[in-house]
Amino acid sequence: MLAIREAARSMGPGALSESGLRDHVFPLFSRVLERGRESGEIYLANHSLGRPMDAVEADVREGLGYWYDHLGNAWDAWMPEHDAHRARIAAVIGCGRADCVVPKTSAAQGLRAVLNAIPGEGPISVVSTRGEFDSIDSVLKMHHHRGRARVAWAEPDERGRFEADDLVRAIGDLPSGAGPKLVVVSAVYFVTGQVVEGLDRVIAAAHERGAIVVVDAYHAAGAVPMSFDDLGADFMIGGNYKYTRGGPGACWLCIHPRHLREAGTPGAADLATTDTGWFALADPFSYSRTDEPRLAAGGDAWLEATPPVLAYYQARAGLELTLALGIERLRAYNLRQQTMLTDALRAHGIGPLDDKPRGAFVPIATADGPAAVAALRARGVDADARPCPSGSRWVVRFCPDVLTTSDELARAAEIIASVLGPG
Repeated sequence: MLAIREAARSMGPGALSESGLRDHVFPLFSRVLERGRESGEIYLANHSLGRPMDAVEADVREGLGYWYDHLGNAWDAWMPEHDAHRARIAAVIGCGRADCVVPKTSAAQGLRAVLNAIPGEGPISVVSTRGEFDSIDSVLKMHHHRGRARVAWAEPDERGRFEADDLVRAIGDLPSGAGPKLVVVSAVYFVTGQVVEGLDRVIAAAHERGAIVVVDAYHAAGAVPMSFDDLGADFMIGGNYKYTRGGPGACWLCIHPRHLREAGTPGAADLATTDTGWFALADPFSYSRTDEPRLAAGGDAWLEATPPVLAYYQARAGLELTLALGIERLRAYNLRQQTMLTDALRAHGIGPLDDKPRGAFVPIATADGPAAVAALRARGVDADARPCPSGSRWVVRFCPDVLTTSDELARAAEIIASVLGPG
């Protein structure tokens, strides 16, 4: 991690610049940049799978090395990395307690843990939106199908947007009085890149109705400055696959401290998930058993069975780089890159889906997403497309990152215009 921190220090405290990144950060990505030079590809799918750092392979080898060298005693090294991983994620999302972060292999796993923690009789009354990611959508629909939840879906407007006022109205339709209630909403929508303005009002409305709130921050964490502590949501889910370039399997659930308890057996009215395992026990390595579950204190009570420790090593370098460069500086640099790309596209008669605040990528509407993506890749631009939550349009997503040069953005704009432009 010293090379990452030294690279960040060498750039100084000011705004990120392309020349500074070339000199100090690009060398940390020599392997993936060499691939780009050989292929000529302009990679603008950083919102999907972030590009890995050179250090990732060595980091994973480090984790494996403890296994090879120490066998069962590898846990003496793995457990400190387990704790450090949680602390890095907490820092990225603005959470003051590292034990509030519970590693998961997917964001959907985090949502299931919450659904299986909500006390009360009868099915859970849920409000969510038609714009949630496929896994979240699938989990909620399956619970609805099995009669374990009644899901009301907020619809997008004609632009495919979900406005806070509409979400507040949908929450107002939740049953009054007792009964389990849940609101699931994204901070940044995965298809359109829309940043939900007024998310704090949505959360407040849900709490007034007696509902708990899960915020999906997968497209916000590491790309948009945020404070979990200030936001006030009950839970947040996300992962390191995209903007913190940590690869698959390194996801998390974050629990607000107000829902954490002292060690012991949870009460009937407590938020205590049934998605549990031996790592959630008060003293897991003692292997002692009691008639009632005696869970660990704080967020450790939400851990499950044997954790995927190599994912912590896999995600380490990307999280360290994000924290070393600073999310505010990364956000400002990305917005400048987005402006550079959209200005060039507008010169060719193409505009983004809208000019409202958005996350880290530029969305462009098209009639046939798969065909557009195939044509772009044939010309050397790697992007992807998703169907818009309203209407029959598709959205092609273009996401620059710190490795994307101004020259690449200019060339990409010409290629995008040739594929998606008028005529």
